[in-house]
Amino acid sequence: MKKKTSLFILLAFSSTAFAQSPSITSWLQNTTATGSYYMSGNSTAIDNGIEVNCQQVEYSNDWVYISTHGIPSYPTGPFLDGNPSQAEDQDVIYQFPLIPTPNTGTPTETTPGNVGVFINGVSLFDWRDGAAWDPSSNSLCGGPGNPPCPGGPAATQVWNRDAVPAEMAGFDCSKGHPAMGNYHHHQNPSAFKLDLNVISSICNLYDADGLYAIDSTEHSPLIGFAYDGYPIYGAYGYVNANGTGGITRMKSGYELANYTVRTHYPDGTDVDDGPAVDATYFLGYFREDYQWVSHPSEDYLDEHNGRFCVTPEYPNGTYCYFATVDENWNSAYPYSVGPTFYGNVVAGTVTSVSEPTTVYEATSSLDEDAFDEMNIQVFPNPATDLIAVQVLDLVQEDLTIELIDVSGKTISEMIILPGSTIAYFDVQSVYAGNYFIRISNQKFERTTKIIIE
Repeated sequence: MKKKTSLFILLAFSSTAFAQSPSITSWLQNTTATGSYYMSGNSTAIDNGIEVNCQQVEYSNDWVYISTHGIPSYPTGPFLDGNPSQAEDQDVIYQFPLIPTPNTGTPTETTPGNVGVFINGVSLFDWRDGAAWDPSSNSLCGGPGNPPCPGGPAATQVWNRDAVPAEMAGFDCSKGHPAMGNYHHHQNPSAFKLDLNVISSICNLYDADGLYAIDSTEHSPLIGFAYDGYPIYGAYGYVNANGTGGITRMKSGYELANYTVRTHYPDGTDVDDGPAVDATYFLGYFREDYQWVSHPSEDYLDEHNGRFCVTPEYPNGTYCYFATVDENWNSAYPYSVGPTFYGNVVAGTVTSVSEPTTVYEATSSLDEDAFDEMNIQVFPNPATDLIAVQVLDLVQEDLTIELIDVSGKTISEMIILPGSTIAYFDVQSVYAGNYFIRISNQKFERTTKIIIE
């Protein structure tokens, strides 16, 4: 099966390997806007002075180079688990292959730290957080506050902790946090508050923002690239791999084991005992609580959390990963890439670009139809103290949001930056009456009537 798709992949990429390749054109570029962060208890974001998104994209015959500071356009923080870090300038150059290749041998396991990069230059980590179970002491090892694990931090243990449930208290509203200043996501980078079942209350005080917002009616946007060079999409895709059948949630093929004691892996392998399943060490606390199960339906993903399929950016098909969520839009293991890569892992960081390249200058990608079809919500309506404008899509260029009175006067103006989704207007001091929200880019605009009481 892999040999057939390998040829298909090479043919699909051969016509798009250069300037029009999504691995070149998909990155969000910026050289002016700077990022912000929240301090605990203060809902006013503080400017950090660091340029957001990616600063330059360049390419050669074989490689794409992405220069970025690793800072998103949505605010970061606070991190309420005692994490002393803030999102800091990474000043890094990532190198990705123009033409990724499938690994026909033993799959490469993902490793701690970066396994990919989102299109806003922010790091993608895999499922782990560095903590594990030490059977010799019957306690956790590794990670903050725990003694070192046997063999050191690079050694894989029998029972390895899953970061997403274990570190829930430390994620900000966009489901991210820093590791020694390297702000990253382990999971789908959308706001907690927009999930169908909200499992974190942090967005109650801080903006419900993220890289994109899930829309169950549309194919999710391309949101990043894995270190093997294959693209990563959001939570929804086409039902069938050939691009037909409508839109559906892409489903992880991993399922939790059904046991109460951890003496064996789900496949029956006898291993050193881990802690019994209880309220503290619940099923899913460790990565080894999961096993992959083959499903006949095409909307279930493979062992790497991806599939070969048609997408809007790849009409001829490509292998791609999906940022999986469950039916409530809560993150679902293995979250994006992993626990192994599909392709040959050749991407990483470089200190400089040492070959001739062409710099890619981003251009507007929205035509009038695409602008009109953007799913934008304005709420509440009527409003009394606050109006929110939320884009349920990936914002790829500046959107100007204006609050206008009936005479046409602009009362207030905000900008939704590429890679963010929301703007707020405080209308507590605005007179009651009829107003309009005008949303525009450099070419098109649309208006929504709103009532302030």
